Amino acid sequence: MDFILPHQLPHALDDHPTVRVLSLDCFDTLLWRDTHAPRDLFGALPETTVPQRQWAESRARSASVLNRRKNEVGIEEIYAELLPNGTDEERATAVAAELAAEARHCYAFLPTVELMRAAKRTGRQVIIVSDTYLDTDQLRGLIAAAAGEDVAGMIDRLFCSSVYGASKSEGLYRDVLAALPFKPEEILHIGDNKKADVVGVAPFGVKTLHLKQFSETTEQRLRLESGINAMLHPGEDGRITSHQPHRAALSAHEPQIADDAEGFGFSAIGPVFYGFERWLQDEAHALAASRGGKVHWLFLMRDGHLPMLVHRAVTADGTGHPVEISRFTATGSSFEDEAAVMRYLQAEICGDLRAVARQLLMPSPEIADVLRSLPRDKAPAAFLQAVRKPNRMARILKASASFAERLVAHVRALVDPAPGDTLMLVDLGYNGTVQNQVEAVLSRGLDCHVAGRYLLLREQYRTGYDKRGFFDSRHYDANTLESFAANVAVIEQLCTAAQGSVVDYKADGTPVRRETTIKARQSEIRDRVQAGTIGFARAQDKTILRVQTFDEATLWRRASAAAMGRLMFLPLPQELAVVNAFEHDVNLGVDDTVALFDQTIAHKGLRERGLFYMKGSERMYLPAELNGEGLALKLSLLAHKRFGLPLKYADFVDRSIALPVIVADGTHVTTGNVTATQTHDGYYMAPIPIGDCRFSVGLQFGQLFEWLQIESAHFLPVERFLSDKQRAGRDEIEARPSLEGMEQTAPNLFRCEDAFSFMMVPPPRRKNDQPMMLMVVFRPIVHRLSENAAAQAPAQSRAAA
Repeated sequence: MDFILPHQLPHALDDHPTVRVLSLDCFDTLLWRDTHAPRDLFGALPETTVPQRQWAESRARSASVLNRRKNEVGIEEIYAELLPNGTDEERATAVAAELAAEARHCYAFLPTVELMRAAKRTGRQVIIVSDTYLDTDQLRGLIAAAAGEDVAGMIDRLFCSSVYGASKSEGLYRDVLAALPFKPEEILHIGDNKKADVVGVAPFGVKTLHLKQFSETTEQRLRLESGINAMLHPGEDGRITSHQPHRAALSAHEPQIADDAEGFGFSAIGPVFYGFERWLQDEAHALAASRGGKVHWLFLMRDGHLPMLVHRAVTADGTGHPVEISRFTATGSSFEDEAAVMRYLQAEICGDLRAVARQLLMPSPEIADVLRSLPRDKAPAAFLQAVRKPNRMARILKASASFAERLVAHVRALVDPAPGDTLMLVDLGYNGTVQNQVEAVLSRGLDCHVAGRYLLLREQYRTGYDKRGFFDSRHYDANTLESFAANVAVIEQLCTAAQGSVVDYKADGTPVRRETTIKARQSEIRDRVQAGTIGFARAQDKTILRVQTFDEATLWRRASAAAMGRLMFLPLPQELAVVNAFEHDVNLGVDDTVALFDQTIAHKGLRERGLFYMKGSERMYLPAELNGEGLALKLSLLAHKRFGLPLKYADFVDRSIALPVIVADGTHVTTGNVTATQTHDGYYMAPIPIGDCRFSVGLQFGQLFEWLQIESAHFLPVERFLSDKQRAGRDEIEARPSLEGMEQTAPNLFRCEDAFSFMMVPPPRRKNDQPMMLMVVFRPIVHRLSENAAAQAPAQSRAAA
């Protein structure tokens, strides 16, 4: 075996007892960077763009080939090209700035350090052989600055390609062997670049191992995260955009995870919640410093369950309490006066009135009586009038006050805060609705400050409360936050606890929960995903050795945002397989659930409407439905959401077909054309108005096509067709066409015998005078040649022969 996995590094010498020298590559073997690619680090250079730094190195290498017939250069030569008019002092300052940036963003990979320690314990030498533009002193200084003097002190010799004028692929190891008093077979060389570290070294008789950093799937995920990072964080001078501090943990631990759900949690969810936990710790320290008193960590159940597990996994101070306050109980405790009731009704009066009455804490018999008396045509107004009756309003306010007392008792039973303490409510977000409702209840009932700290915060209105988000308006524009919020359901369902939502409390604060409607299998899969997430949190700090500290808050915020954005918009097939059957619990004190995504509906919707089929969907994780439709479509959706592009369906249509049709009502027959617009995957949608079901329509496919696919043909109201919120299947009536000169040869596949072939579609049964539309979705397969083109084709064929 000529390769080794990262977690196997500490024992790499066990199978090589005759080896006397451990030879290591430096970058991505001993020293790793916080970035996706080495060039990304150039974004941290002052007054220099990434392309400028790349161009300078390219010009320096070209000059070296021309002048010395060698491709290798030193960093000083690069900066001579970058600053052709600069002084020696200016160039030296710029070189020092790059070395300092490298030191800030490099760290030692602990499995490699453990291998070095094993080598030294057994009396072996350790050397570094690196393809680099740094010289020996610069490289040793960088290792010491990034990994510590202890690590640098274990290195006996360093060999840099810039010093010898040749890379490993160009024979650098010839010079290495000439400088060492050891036979080639007594040396084991390990590096991450197979071409350089195996193909370039093994011919000299040296034992070699290729360090396989990542599987192909992990490499793809990191590439996609880097792309998302670039879209979320446009370049800024002196700032890296492609942060990936979790690369080392993925490399060292992911190959050891056999379970798909656990691996999903480790790789896709783990970096998000590890970054969130680091930020929460910073926020708790800041709250304690600014306000005094104790900060009580209250994780709002159910979505706060996974953040609490991660917190407990990385801390040993016993903080972190599961507080059960749902939107239902928070709202139920908030009706302190009639104005509060009216504010609630203002937003909800046009919704499900039974759910609204339940939220107002009205008893079930009373709800039944009120709803039974409502007129159908003016139900909301009548309901509002019924609620405002003095006796009923008084009962609502009294019930809410009692509810608030029980909610306060629940919190007090968990933490029993002292006056002036801070209750830090931790949740996923994203509007902070629970905090909006319980802020006054908790601050008044417990004499505490309330602070909401959320994974994602994008307030719908400015409350003035103490709220902050790991991702919020301080760092992201409104479009980005809305893009996250629209797809956060997949995160919610992976974070929740296996329990029903709280709907009330006993007098002592004990929660009263409704039964969960989430399937047992979904809970079992979620538990495995959460185990992987916790595994990442524990592994991250045990995989790297970092000496320098810097702006790690920005580092992890950006990396976490990219990881979350990638999962939301560019999920991998194996990830979707884990959550394929998941449902989303809306958590409003009712039993409603909706599917996270449905690729069957998406397949139909794309062909009928293109990407705009999503506008009327009730499902919660729509980008997942685009799996299998190509990266271009997913990136289109991401760009549309991320940048808030004001595009409409017509803007996506750059090709159409004039489809000839016959319209008949039993007395009159007319002919004409309708415009069929392109949707997706080569399909077109032709809409034909049929009035109030009076007209039959003949679609003259034979004039245009010899072969075509017909995906669907159905009727729907014109109003529904024109709506931005059209939903697949709603108010649709399947058409029942007859064929004239058309033969169906396979499912959806038709052959037109001649130019007179057509499909006749009679109207559905008329129910009222509502105008209807026939919508036909088809895909051309073989176009029919015109008579002139058909006559020219044989002549062209003879001429070619």
